Amino acid sequence: MGTTDVLRRSIQHTHTGLTERLEAARRPGAPPGQPHRPQERIDLFLAATSKHLHAVDAVLLPPARKQVADGGNLVHDYLRSAKELEVVLAHVKAHQYGSVYESGYAWPGVWSDVRAAMWDQCRHEEVLADRLTHALDDPQLDLLTDRLRSSELAAPSRPHPYTPHTGPFGLAARRVMHTVDRFWDAVEGRMVPEPARAPKKQPGLVAQYFLADPRFDEESPRTP
Repeated sequence: MGTTDVLRRSIQHTHTGLTERLEAARRPGAPPGQPHRPQERIDLFLAATSKHLHAVDAVLLPPARKQVADGGNLVHDYLRSAKELEVVLAHVKAHQYGSVYESGYAWPGVWSDVRAAMWDQCRHEEVLADRLTHALDDPQLDLLTDRLRSSELAAPSRPHPYTPHTGPFGLAARRVMHTVDRFWDAVEGRMVPEPARAPKKQPGLVAQYFLADPRFDEESPRTP
């Protein structure tokens, strides 16, 4: 059982950022001189959310299935929720680019569906993180958190609800879709953010000694 909540805090931080991107994407109108700004905000939201969902599939679901009690049902419930969110995100993209199939929907209704689907997916992802935190030790949790961040860098930038999500077929699908998405992002001129990298950990006392770079605590009393 882990004693650190690093995975849970990382997921909460990510979802806070995604919620902020959602609120920016929902904001109507464009600033003066920036007519394409609303579309860019939607692109950034879609890409960031899609990358995170694909990274969760790649990094968190395999250990959850194998190392968490009743992991099969846990993964099944999560995937149902995540796929529903991906379907809604695909509707957002179609609505953004004026698909005739979206003509019966208005933006307020689309965004309402997105918020509901995001809330449900976030709830299932937090359960996933809680169960993994109880099942794994601290080094394993640190590794999963780092892998989750790095996997977002190479994840597809668009939702793909109908491609495989787990196992070897899921891995192959993500690799193919990452290449395909990069091509179409360039063709369509879509904005794709790079996930923020984790700050480097401060060296410990032994490392400071060998690096000849001592770092003193500013709050600790100093002897004259």
